[in-house]
Amino acid sequence: MTEIADTAVSSGYFRDRDIPALTADLQAGRTTSTELVEHSLAAIARLNPILNAFTSVDAAGALAAAHDADRERADGYDRGPLHGIPVSVKDLVDVAGQVTTSGSVVRPHRAAADAECVRRLRAAGAVIVGKNVLHEFAYGATGDRSAHGASRNPWNPDRISGGSSGGSAVATAAGMVPLSVGTDTAGSVRVPAALCGVVGFKPAFGAIPDHGVQPLAASLDHVGVFASTAAGAAAAYAVMAGQPVRADDAETQVGWLDPACIGPCDPVIVDTVRYALECAGISVDASVRLPFAAGELFSALSVLQSSQAYVEHREDLADHAHIIDPEVVERLTSGRDTAAWQYVDADRQREALRAAVTDLFTGFDVLAMPTVPTVATAIDQRAHEIDGRPVEVRSALLSLTCPWNLTGHPALSVPAGIVSGLPVGLQLITTPGNEHRLFELASRIGRP
Repeated sequence: MTEIADTAVSSGYFRDRDIPALTADLQAGRTTSTELVEHSLAAIARLNPILNAFTSVDAAGALAAAHDADRERADGYDRGPLHGIPVSVKDLVDVAGQVTTSGSVVRPHRAAADAECVRRLRAAGAVIVGKNVLHEFAYGATGDRSAHGASRNPWNPDRISGGSSGGSAVATAAGMVPLSVGTDTAGSVRVPAALCGVVGFKPAFGAIPDHGVQPLAASLDHVGVFASTAAGAAAAYAVMAGQPVRADDAETQVGWLDPACIGPCDPVIVDTVRYALECAGISVDASVRLPFAAGELFSALSVLQSSQAYVEHREDLADHAHIIDPEVVERLTSGRDTAAWQYVDADRQREALRAAVTDLFTGFDVLAMPTVPTVATAIDQRAHEIDGRPVEVRSALLSLTCPWNLTGHPALSVPAGIVSGLPVGLQLITTPGNEHRLFELASRIGRP
């Protein structure tokens, strides 16, 4: 399917158009919001049958909102950088009047009101065009277990998109929309961003309100964004967080976090990511490690996540287990069977990690490492090898992203190169309030 994949990557209207450029075109009168939405709807009609990024499309509502945006702009009213920009939303985020499925046939509901993040997007003039496929209940890293079917990687539709926000990443990577909203509990924005070759940003915990977003694990859930460039992600983040991204010209000290201290990582990916930093003129001051055994942090996150997810979905499990994906049932059941002492121990590990990361940030402003330790695997593949070592696909995909859900630090994935014909990502992590450093560094990295 390589020929189809190449077409999908290159042919969506927004593939090579970022939000600042689109905003400039709108402000200069070179295009209209109506034209942008029409481009979006045309790309969705052409590419979604191949890639399965959308659960639903609201063409009439999007066109009506676009006409309103054009009318406002003609009257001299400019709502800012997202005014008239098409956006898609992960289908566990409420959009007023539309059905929220959470990727499942269990308990779909028609939303009475927008989630707060959607309300803020609309207030900024963004146009919601539709909702995106996700791994059922947002409980998976592969994106190939959903009531709506697997979302497929634009670089090769036989490969996973990553998850759980796979459809959101695909919609952006294939150029169906320039911006999409996702959520991230263990890596669910950054993993598909890396595997699909777009920017994915997980803000600090609580920075974007989650009211109106169906929870998975409340202490780990983050609302995040996908865009083709760091500037686009920054613009969306500023709107949804309700505060501007600050800027300064202070030098940023970057430390390399050795992924080997967390789990196995393909050496070619490590070299590719390090080379991307070098080519961007980003010097890495030193290499550092976290004081945990390989796999220990993912195990701690899994205990916390599964226990909290069981609380959210225990009624679903009790009443509807027969229509929930078996993998998701297994993960929910593990949360039910977790002992109290295991939860307490995992929470103590989280506190130890926070202390260790705080120590690292006394010497650095930003930490850099690969986003994922492997390229996208085949759809339905669950066993894999990394550097000759057997791994389980889900745990490997989340191994390098999950620490930053445990700590709540802002983390961004930016495309950093191509390995075996597929994209890989560079992950940048900082402290709350220093998000501008991530966007500035990411803006220097050349897109593959």
